[in-house]
Amino acid sequence: MDFKPVRKAVFPVGGLGTRFLPATKAIPKEMLTVVDKPLIQYAVEEAIEAGIEQIIFVTGRGKSALEDHFDISYELESTMKERGKSLEAIESIRQKPGSPVYVRQQEPLGLGHAVWCAREIVGDEPFAVFLPDELMVGTPGFMKQMCDAYAQVGGNVIGALEVAPDETDKYGIISPGERHGRLVEVTALVEKPARGTAPSNLMIPGRYILQPEVMRVLERQEKGAGGEIQLTDAMAQLIGRQPFHGFTFDGQRHDCGDKAGFIQANIALALARPDIAPSVRSFIARL
Repeated sequence: MDFKPVRKAVFPVGGLGTRFLPATKAIPKEMLTVVDKPLIQYAVEEAIEAGIEQIIFVTGRGKSALEDHFDISYELESTMKERGKSLEAIESIRQKPGSPVYVRQQEPLGLGHAVWCAREIVGDEPFAVFLPDELMVGTPGFMKQMCDAYAQVGGNVIGALEVAPDETDKYGIISPGERHGRLVEVTALVEKPARGTAPSNLMIPGRYILQPEVMRVLERQEKGAGGEIQLTDAMAQLIGRQPFHGFTFDGQRHDCGDKAGFIQANIALALARPDIAPSVRSFIARL
């Protein structure tokens, strides 16, 4: 069957990044670098690889560095040209005019609210959601793998990743049905279930392909866990009304919203870089 392609992606980037203070006092947490790229760039590159045409950032106050990062920097580029230096590293960042689009989330009311803020730009078509804190490393990227799966089953496809049973209370958890390879039917979703009550150990690692009907649910502004408008709760209401699958990622996930996870991501990606891996490996051995 032919399903509407996923052309737009929403990046909720309005969070305050309090877990990384003082580093994030004046710098958005999405601009923290893993080796030599900010987290947001990894996510945007993953989106572009998957065929996404329009990037939608849902921002908040103090996020102007994100806009500057994907814009032209005349002074920097002119100076580099004069000095005969390659512009490849920064030219690859630049997006076509009109993309990205920036929308303000004026109050921090939850992930579901942030996604809902992009409703006018998403319109009446399927869309992807990326949480840049979650750095996914694979070939092809996670969203490309998910889009290929979506082309087979349509409906809603969300990332699925196995975690330790004692960690399920930290995440949105999938209640699984029938499995077909790396696709699993989603029969229910639970946001941060109490320890020992989770229906599985499959968590949702910050990647989603959703149908526009989820916006109709989110516009009710119903609050869930933590007193916030939860995306998981809105998605749960689509189950049974539309096809809904989880897709397990063939690759590595780094939780860069956590300090230890962020450091581990830097080490892992540094060791995958031929230009710096020998030096880093030698340093680790000395430690």
